Amino acid sequence: MKTTLKRGVGRSADGNGRPVLPPATVSAITRYQQPQPSEPTGLALFRRILIGTLLVIGALSIGIAGGVYLYFHQSVASVRAHSSDVKIAQKALNVSLPGQPAIALALGYDQRAGSEYSTVSRSDTIMLIRADPATKTISLLSFPRDLIVPIYCKSGFVAHDRINSAYARCGATGSLETVKQLTGLPINYLITLNFHGFKEIVDDLGGVWMDIDRRYYNHNIGTAATDYSDINLQPGYQRLGGTKALEFVRFRHTDSDFYRLARQQSFVRALKQQIANNFSPLELPKLVSTITKNIEVGAASHFSDTTVLQYALLAATLPGGHFFQVRLDNVTGYSELDASASTIKQAIEEFSNPDVRSSKAANASALGEKLKTPKQKAPPVGDTTVTVLNGNGVAGSAANASYLLAQRGYVTVLPPANLQPNAPVQNYFHTVVYYDPKVSVAKAAAVALQKLLQPADVKALPDDPALHALDPGSMLLVIVGQTFHNELTAPTVPTVKIPARQAPSVFKDPTVGAELLAPYKKKVPFVLENPTVLASNSYPDHLGRDEPIRYYWITKEHKAIRMVFQIGGNQYWGIEETDWMDAPVLGDRSFRHSLNGREFEFFYTGTHLHMIALNANGATYWVVNTLLDSLSNETMIAIAKGLRPVPRGK
Repeated sequence: MKTTLKRGVGRSADGNGRPVLPPATVSAITRYQQPQPSEPTGLALFRRILIGTLLVIGALSIGIAGGVYLYFHQSVASVRAHSSDVKIAQKALNVSLPGQPAIALALGYDQRAGSEYSTVSRSDTIMLIRADPATKTISLLSFPRDLIVPIYCKSGFVAHDRINSAYARCGATGSLETVKQLTGLPINYLITLNFHGFKEIVDDLGGVWMDIDRRYYNHNIGTAATDYSDINLQPGYQRLGGTKALEFVRFRHTDSDFYRLARQQSFVRALKQQIANNFSPLELPKLVSTITKNIEVGAASHFSDTTVLQYALLAATLPGGHFFQVRLDNVTGYSELDASASTIKQAIEEFSNPDVRSSKAANASALGEKLKTPKQKAPPVGDTTVTVLNGNGVAGSAANASYLLAQRGYVTVLPPANLQPNAPVQNYFHTVVYYDPKVSVAKAAAVALQKLLQPADVKALPDDPALHALDPGSMLLVIVGQTFHNELTAPTVPTVKIPARQAPSVFKDPTVGAELLAPYKKKVPFVLENPTVLASNSYPDHLGRDEPIRYYWITKEHKAIRMVFQIGGNQYWGIEETDWMDAPVLGDRSFRHSLNGREFEFFYTGTHLHMIALNANGATYWVVNTLLDSLSNETMIAIAKGLRPVPRGK
């Protein structure tokens, strides 16, 4: 069809674009003009400025957000495995499943000349870190570097040697294979960090606030007594730069590797406290970038931006009492250490099953209170429907588990539409018991069933179409993992022993603290508290000519006092007094209790009371346990209750 625009169809055209009539008379032209704008009122002018400002801010926000994302994305990209050592090692890692606990192996190392096996030194830090987004817990398990274990490389068993020699023999792959063989745990991430990177992280963060338990000093002048790294640290809560922090976490020359492990775990805890204390969604990308630019992370699958943010958010929002530091007990030896299989197994169980209720139970025991544990009664097994899926890739596992549960009286139901009982993925490690959140008794039923499938995790059934397609509507959906070995476990599996209540190990002597505090009671702007009750066999610590009490500026605006007491060997506990009420460590409180009319805050690490703080007189007073938490919970409470105000005098 010919168009009017092209062919000129109209009363003065013949359809071929040529005029056939003279133009019609031109009509009068009407001119339209916008009225003159009136003078803007104050309100109208304010609206225009406001709208313009919002538009500018909006445009800037979009630009900033885009820049932040690009900056963060580049930071995460740079942390992914890039060295040949980590690229090779990450091939032996296990894939991390969404919503499931993840375990990382952290290796700290130093590059030194003249190593025994290569130019790469032995690993100085070997630490497992477990993060569970479901229970919002983080647990740590460190291995003494002199622990004698079977060393494995990619080719298999190599020798029995110190665990830190695995890194020198076979690099990161050696450490990874050795720890996997030792623990039997799936490891999802490999984190490597050299000491230069450690210092840069701490410095870029502006330092890390840490509690230093005692005076540390050494100046290496080449004698046998001083032939180790320099260190010069005063006791008390303080901000450490990178060099000082590294000196602290590496020190072990006057105690042992167990104290060094405790210092390393204390650093991780302090870092977590600082992240939580200064948490801001806008600052999170910068924080992540500060950390990631100095480490290298290996992963079995793609290490995404989302993954990094999820773990950063978990650390930043971790509730008090949800951070667990696990240690190997009953280790024998000195230069070479040995741990029994049962000792290692117990540590692994505590590490893999952090019980957030344990600190509450331990606290109730120490206070002589009865712990209230309201429980919902599980329905009879005959009223509990269960569908079992295979999640470990072993043929017949689901059928065997289903049969065993049916023998116990559970009602087992197959997936609908003749679907095979296989989970969407086949790399579950722990068995998972999913419950229908719409059924009121389903969670209690899942907890009861969990005891027969240990180690197992209890979770609400997620909104996953692939899982829902396999669910016929059962109350419970079980996915058997690699830890299921065709048999049910005992009805209960205790993993954490709650300390039995005991009498505090203390003695009363108000003169010791009074003499230490007397010179300082007029130098601080707050009332000092005298520890009239002390731990048994403890005494003020003297190192050389240093006093067992330190008076210092903890910040530019606040002063502090630190008293240090020794209890034999290399164990030190202390009391910190300050009017700085916003210290990062105070944000990690587990519980708050009123004792004898005064308010105390309790800070637990698992079942151990590491710190108890009295808030009074516009100040805060902390009783701090030893690095190894050797003072009992009852002893810590008795010392705190014995704090008494010191009259300021004239």
